[in-house]
Amino acid sequence: MTGLHQFFTPIDWMVVFGYLLLTTLVGHRMRGKQASIKDFFLGGRSLPWPAVSGSIIATEISGVTFIGVPGAVMALQGDFTYLQWAIGSIIARIIVGIFFVKVFYEKDIYSPYDYMGNRLGNGVKRLATVLFTVGSILAQSVRVLVAALPLKIVTPLPFEWCIILIGVVAIGWTLMGGMRTVIWTDVMQFGLFVVGGLTALIWMVVSFPGGWDTLIATASSVQQFDGSVVDKLQVWNFSLDPDVEFTFWVALIAVPFLNLNAFGVDQLNAQRMFCCQNPSHARKAIIWSSFGQLVTVLMLFVGAALFTFYQLNPPTDPMIMDAMKWEGGQPGEGDMVFPVWIVTELPVALRGLILAGIFAAAISSLDSILAALSQTTLSLFKKTDQDLTDSEHISMVKLSRLLVLVWGILLTGFTFILVAVKDKTDINILPLAFGMTSYTVGPLLGMFLVALLGKGKGSVPGLVLGAVISFLLVVFVRTDVWVLFMTNDLAQFLASLPTYELIGDPLSGAALSVKSTIASAWMWPVTTIVTFVLGVVSGLLFGKSGTSEE
Repeated sequence: MTGLHQFFTPIDWMVVFGYLLLTTLVGHRMRGKQASIKDFFLGGRSLPWPAVSGSIIATEISGVTFIGVPGAVMALQGDFTYLQWAIGSIIARIIVGIFFVKVFYEKDIYSPYDYMGNRLGNGVKRLATVLFTVGSILAQSVRVLVAALPLKIVTPLPFEWCIILIGVVAIGWTLMGGMRTVIWTDVMQFGLFVVGGLTALIWMVVSFPGGWDTLIATASSVQQFDGSVVDKLQVWNFSLDPDVEFTFWVALIAVPFLNLNAFGVDQLNAQRMFCCQNPSHARKAIIWSSFGQLVTVLMLFVGAALFTFYQLNPPTDPMIMDAMKWEGGQPGEGDMVFPVWIVTELPVALRGLILAGIFAAAISSLDSILAALSQTTLSLFKKTDQDLTDSEHISMVKLSRLLVLVWGILLTGFTFILVAVKDKTDINILPLAFGMTSYTVGPLLGMFLVALLGKGKGSVPGLVLGAVISFLLVVFVRTDVWVLFMTNDLAQFLASLPTYELIGDPLSGAALSVKSTIASAWMWPVTTIVTFVLGVVSGLLFGKSGTSEE
């Protein structure tokens, strides 16, 4: 405990739990009839596209955006260059809407992996499902952890109970009405994100002596320790340096591959499009979700406003300074700045409402992945694309709910494992866990493109080889795996490779490390192309992987 929990009053808790209760009632009201797995996993394919679009946005935002984006702007070199990635994100959504969506409605399927299985055989379907599962477990557990960490600091609720509360509510909402409840509760989360972000931004701007002029002037000209000046409102970066991640070129060339996978292949988001009434509505849902980038703009401005606020009002309370690890005019824990500001600066009830937004962000991500994992797991050992009797449908729905419960317990438990690792080691597990998706983005997208463009010509051995080579390529660009085993000898060996640069002086005797000379974002297109080419070539040389449909 930091002592900041004393700011969180019983009224604030009433608001938090009142919001969760209201959302639960709405989810219950909108759950519809759950008589078949089509009702449970696809919402009966009857959900309105604006609701689906809002759900896609809510899942995309998560606690990482709501908390992490303002914290990133607060950082010493933080700015708005992250916004450039919106270019690639929008391009990808348009491509998914025009080219991917139509094949999802050719048969009564439940996921992109079902489509791959129909085109390339069950071996590819199983491979894709395993890759999706592995990439999702770590990433989604970390999203819960990211949201729970600030709640540990600013509320009297024990950290373990923050995680359990998020897990219980997410499981409950998913069990209640499957994707129909998930989507409608997501719509409410989306509304709360926007209201919370706008409230915080307006509250801070109004408190500044010159309002917006003060924010713009302060954030656009920041004096650094070395005398240089940084513009935190800078959006564009046209650098050709290959190790810089947030550049226009990465946004235009690499980010579309990430988002083609995220929205067209990853079941977490793709499942929502399957809930629309027809391909036209699904196309509208994914393309119109591009307006969710405005929420990112909002949270970037919240970050700039937080920077301005603490420049004008540097913290002096030891509790606040300790919570943010404030030192030298900068927070050491950027992710804590927004939650701490909410609790210490906003009035009673309003702070409870916005803190509920952090809970909502974590719950929104978790209930979404529970539905996705339940469906993909079920499809591994049950035929979901064939005609079923009423009793078989009821049995399948019961099994689906059991899988939701099992995955909910596993993911919540895995979050506790991450907490234990984080507390007992010096390893930064957050980049490690988030980095897991870097290993699966290219292979999954490459496999889907083989199914879409390869006319059924693809083989499991070729795609497995593509996935393995892709994994190795990413391993030798990123550093998150190597830090687990880092020694001075290993650091010097890695530094001899063109993808790494040595950190430290070998003659000093101090511990050495390495940093990457290539932004791992460039691996998204590279590993996609590698997997696609090997999948198609092996299919042409050695035959198809299984049954396919032209």
